[in-house]
Amino acid sequence: MFRQASKHLLVFLAFSSITLGRKWRDSGEAWTIPELAFQPGKKMVLSCAEPCIQGISDPVSAANMAVTVNNRLASDIANNTERFGGFASLAMHNATVAALELKRAVKELGFLGALINDYQQSGPDGQTLLYYDQPEYDVFWEMVTDLDVPVYFHPRNNIPAIVTFEYAHAPFLIGPAQEFAVTLSTHILGLCTNGVFDRFPNLNIIIGHLGERISSDLLRIDTQLLKQIPQGIPMKKNVTTYFHTNIFETTSGNFATDLLKFHIGQIGLDRIMYSIDYPFVNIPDGTLWVNSLDTVLNERDLISLKRGCAIEVLRLND
Repeated sequence: MFRQASKHLLVFLAFSSITLGRKWRDSGEAWTIPELAFQPGKKMVLSCAEPCIQGISDPVSAANMAVTVNNRLASDIANNTERFGGFASLAMHNATVAALELKRAVKELGFLGALINDYQQSGPDGQTLLYYDQPEYDVFWEMVTDLDVPVYFHPRNNIPAIVTFEYAHAPFLIGPAQEFAVTLSTHILGLCTNGVFDRFPNLNIIIGHLGERISSDLLRIDTQLLKQIPQGIPMKKNVTTYFHTNIFETTSGNFATDLLKFHIGQIGLDRIMYSIDYPFVNIPDGTLWVNSLDTVLNERDLISLKRGCAIEVLRLND
């Protein structure tokens, strides 16, 4: 039902749990943000952004909240699915539970995939962190590939213990300037080095902010990881290869034209799609930037960036 391609742009938007909660309490109209009211010609994919379900440490509460969030999003966009699509929120404590909720969200609610806000907090004090690069999550990744949908990895605020340990000396680096990319890129590289993409060669994931800096440093990463082969590193290819076969990146919150051009040379334009990252980034800023690229990209390539790649990855023409 959601899979109808826009004639113009496809925009990924993430809504913070704070905005979501305020809208629910004040008006009962979740996801209806004023800035979205007049954005003609755009297909927008909505999601619940950081930390959302990943910040709920109790597995039962998290699973129940994921169902609630997904049902509410589906209900709120049901009358305008040509304009809006959705990414499922998932509790990642248990791979089977996550897999079944993803299946429900895709098959019954018509969602286009899932958005996960980095690691899952767990444990009685919320200090146990779960990463999805371990074999126990294979049942989840198998479901993702069976459904043929992507999973978008979004950064999140770290738990206080990590923030204190890493950034007490320079708190100005907390958040998008440094913290977010460092934490999420480690998780993504864990998926690579622990062999997830070798076990699931058809798996597609999406990361924002022009690759969370990984694709700016592929040569060094690949060269250094070669040294881990004698230590038994599970991955069978290099990270550059996974960016050509399994990992897509978006421009969300990183409207750097020269960097975009560099990444096109590194991984190819067919691995990059336009995204804004609202509400963390203003929609007009992203629109102004992408429309300025007509002096940098030819018409065909600009169409690919604006919507072509996303239409293919999200199967909007199916």
